[in-house]
Amino acid sequence: MAELCLRSLLAALPREDLEQMGQASLRILECYRVLQKSETNVVAELLRDCGSFRQWEHLPEDDVIDYGSDSQYFYHAHTPEDRSTDWSYEHGHFHTFLRRTGIPEDATPVVVPGDDLPESTSQTNCHLITVSMNAAGYPARLFTVNRWVTGDTWYAADDVRRFVSRFEIDQVQPSWPVNIWITEMLRLFRPQIAQLLLDRDAAIASWGKAHPGKNPHEARDIEILSWTDISVEQQVAALDAELKARGQAGFIV
Repeated sequence: MAELCLRSLLAALPREDLEQMGQASLRILECYRVLQKSETNVVAELLRDCGSFRQWEHLPEDDVIDYGSDSQYFYHAHTPEDRSTDWSYEHGHFHTFLRRTGIPEDATPVVVPGDDLPESTSQTNCHLITVSMNAAGYPARLFTVNRWVTGDTWYAADDVRRFVSRFEIDQVQPSWPVNIWITEMLRLFRPQIAQLLLDRDAAIASWGKAHPGKNPHEARDIEILSWTDISVEQQVAALDAELKARGQAGFIV
């Protein structure tokens, strides 16, 4: 997203949200500090005990699950041959989910005409957002994926935005700094995530309109539905500027 768009997103948020994002940024930067002291990064730290690096597989093998918050994530990488030029920078990405047991009872899955998935899929997880990592082990992009990519249950953007606020990995294993980092990333970039989810739904609706009678959630020609480049440093600077513009204390000393 352009800088002006980021400033507009932040300007629309209440002060409480900005302050929560500020606290998230401090925790992320603290994770970077302690990892850098050991000459490592988020990706290397997560993969440290995963054995040999295996593309296409979930890392760690059984995912990371917090049964207290019903949150889940795993790291995943494609082969270089499967990356387009626009994604050649990527080492891999984190998929994040809210498990079915954590989904509020008032949230209803989207019913798609012609959907060939069984009714039992309404009891599966909900994919939230994907965090793309560069070769240096730092976040470079956020993106959403079509349902066939992860096989999850599809909820409308407004519901998924609520689910994002519930995401928390509050445990030591497999890595405390990585768990803190992924939790706070979904807080620091919440306004971008909200917009990406709206764009995701718009992309699905547009494809469905252009292909009447077909299920857009199973269309293999639309895998990534929305994306935006991100930078923790730029996000922190923009957040700091917005808070100071409102007469509040910033987060950059």
